[in-house]
Amino acid sequence: MPYFENLIELLADARSKQRHIRFIDGEHDESTLSFAELWQRALALLGVLQSRGMRAGDELVVFCNSNESFVVAYWAAILGGIVPVPVAVGISDEHRYKLFRILQQLRRATLFTETDLLNRLLEFSRQQDLLSVTAILETRSALIGDTVLGASGELHSPAPGDLAFIQYSSGSTSDPKGVCLTHRNLCTNVRAIVEATHWMQDDVSLSWMPLTHDMGLIGYHLSVMAAGMNHAVMDTSLFVRRPLLWISKANELRASQLCSPNFGYKHFLKMFERKGMRDLDLSCVRLILNGAEPISYELCEQFLTALAPHGLRRSAMFPVYGLAEATVGVTIGNPGDEYSRIFAHRHSLRIGAPYAEAQSGDADAVSFVKVGRPIRDVELRLVDDADTLIAAGCVGNIQLKGASVTERIYGDPEATAGLFTADGWLRTGDCGVMVDGQLVITGRSKDIIIVNGQNYYPHDLEEIAAQIEGLELGKVVVAGATPTGSQTEELLVFVLYRQEPDGFRAIASELSNLIAEHTGLAVDHVIPVPRIPKTTSGKVQRVALLNAYLDGEFDAVVKLLSPPDADSDADPLVAELILICSAFAKERSIGGDDNLFEIGVSSLTLTEMVLAIDERYPGKLDISDLFDYPTLREVADFLRRNS
Repeated sequence: MPYFENLIELLADARSKQRHIRFIDGEHDESTLSFAELWQRALALLGVLQSRGMRAGDELVVFCNSNESFVVAYWAAILGGIVPVPVAVGISDEHRYKLFRILQQLRRATLFTETDLLNRLLEFSRQQDLLSVTAILETRSALIGDTVLGASGELHSPAPGDLAFIQYSSGSTSDPKGVCLTHRNLCTNVRAIVEATHWMQDDVSLSWMPLTHDMGLIGYHLSVMAAGMNHAVMDTSLFVRRPLLWISKANELRASQLCSPNFGYKHFLKMFERKGMRDLDLSCVRLILNGAEPISYELCEQFLTALAPHGLRRSAMFPVYGLAEATVGVTIGNPGDEYSRIFAHRHSLRIGAPYAEAQSGDADAVSFVKVGRPIRDVELRLVDDADTLIAAGCVGNIQLKGASVTERIYGDPEATAGLFTADGWLRTGDCGVMVDGQLVITGRSKDIIIVNGQNYYPHDLEEIAAQIEGLELGKVVVAGATPTGSQTEELLVFVLYRQEPDGFRAIASELSNLIAEHTGLAVDHVIPVPRIPKTTSGKVQRVALLNAYLDGEFDAVVKLLSPPDADSDADPLVAELILICSAFAKERSIGGDDNLFEIGVSSLTLTEMVLAIDERYPGKLDISDLFDYPTLREVADFLRRNS
């Protein structure tokens, strides 16, 4: 494909093609926007923004539920040299604070949002006495519903090194860090992705990843547009509510390009195993890009096995590796090859040391999936902790250099300096080894646990814990902490646990014994938690769990998981359901007679509640049942009738 100097050239080239974007908001609720229409609408919206005084270099924070509105606003900003800043819409105070901190960081930000969202933000900012944020919201907000399109805006001519947009998709909500991506970064990475995946104009892509996520926006909008293919964007909350619709739409649209991290396969399979699907032909699916979090080989196998009878080929599973600081794509395999993994001896994964091969079934074996080779214009090296190159076959810290690597963190010289080595290589924070020319990710350098002078990878210990029935990967997080006044690091295991607390002691004992048996390590604490915090790119936030532990915040969690008070609700089943659901809506008080659709939680939270209830009472409740039984008392009666 041609190399574009900037994103405006990319869109200008796309608008000449007879292609479109499909926005899927429901099974029968869809809209389409041709590339040519996108250009026209974006240019018209740019005229509105410029009439409000916005100029090149100003920032437009795109904060809306509608994917179609998001795409138009994003491109309107790009066409005018305005810097779009995508921010995910959330429902918790934590999400609001993150948005407010971003607004305060930016030089001259305007918020592009929806009326109801703006009203809620204004109310919250006033309640919290956040005068500076309130001023920004009141004076520099553009509303989707109130936008009257008029004359077209004036096109900007950006240089390749100009800032294109700021990616805040991952990281801490208390100190959000914006990765600055230039037109050169984006155009370089987009070309490399399209070439490495062999994407063609006749391909069709379908993604449920949010457009505020680097894979959703860059991987499955900018890149597929550059390839000139029709593509569909499925509302993420719709996928959460109805995961089977993802594959149903892939069949209907004859999609050849899909994507999903572990969460998506797991979520789909839970519903697929209960309900199944008929009349599927997935022979059209050529690639399913699998990234954004450590890849589970076992989960890939379950997904492929379940859909093999419907024509899904093994070669479709396509592991990749990337990160926002490198735009998105770093390593990609060879399309058409079946994915594979390695087995390594768990005690051979020290930085700077060669990894030792192991056999499947060995007591000390741990497996990792190969994630491909560095793509065009990306240099990759493995180094020790002194940033010195290591020998082939050794485990090292992964560092990158190239035209797709960011140059800075927005407004944070200290964070920028810490991101790079003295000779200019990007520190990814990931560890890995090259095997047969392909990269294998073995863990995160920041997550290494040191016990008795020895280094241990959390992922390694989590693999051991996952041998216990019901504790598959993603439900167990291992971390090390050094409490104030202590001279040694404690080994902690956090377990996703939403059932009756009386059964937890047995799980904790079995888990501690298993880790001791395999590694000789003594676990200090096994802690039940209602959720595993992750960044929007899918990486477990161990730091968040550790900080909560050190701050004593798990006292409240333990109380939530203890038997309900006698006066919490006279009906024991209702009291149990309140206990389960409260773990997902800590900032909300849920009563047995509250309408779950009116308590201010998102569809994702409602789905998590239903899945948690389903874990306790398998096969008894579906998300669709909430429309008929919207209170927990009605749900309790429904469960009894179906027991």
